[in-house]
Amino acid sequence: MFLNQFQNVGRCLFHRGLVSSQSGNLSIRMGDRLIITRRGANLGSLQEKDIVETGINKNDRATPLASIELPVHRAIYQLTKARAIVHAHPVHTIALSMAVKEIVSDHLEDFYSMSPVPVVGWGMEVKPGGLADMVAGSLKNHQVSVVRGHGSFATGQLLDEAFHCTTELEEACEVLCLMRAMRITASEK
Repeated sequence: MFLNQFQNVGRCLFHRGLVSSQSGNLSIRMGDRLIITRRGANLGSLQEKDIVETGINKNDRATPLASIELPVHRAIYQLTKARAIVHAHPVHTIALSMAVKEIVSDHLEDFYSMSPVPVVGWGMEVKPGGLADMVAGSLKNHQVSVVRGHGSFATGQLLDEAFHCTTELEEACEVLCLMRAMRITASEK
């Protein structure tokens, strides 16, 4: 039923280089349940066995199979109105997150709707599945958030909407990284 949505978004994330062969995860909320990608699933070639259903508020038999980021997805669903989450590892976004505490661009047309994007996890040990409450808290007032050095969490009413936020953020970060590089190069002359 939901497999096509997961496959389409997963394939797009993989082909755009926003996840590697076993990174990133997707989920959707269904009442007090969530459907999430399996631990270690390849988003670029998801199959039915790669989709797991478990509780938002409690563990069940399927919980050990779920993505290692399950605690973060649960916290986001508990604290926000999100119905879908895309967690990706976009290269330029991660690079920029190592330098700034907030990603802001007033001059990129597509970025207006989400700017500024909070970067959480400064001065903390960042592990997959960690900082769940911090990530969820940052998404109460933003549609996308970044964990320093780790990746982005984007929310939406549909997986496609969260995917769009992820790609929009990565495109903006790519431009911002290029602009920073040009400033450095220009100042070296």
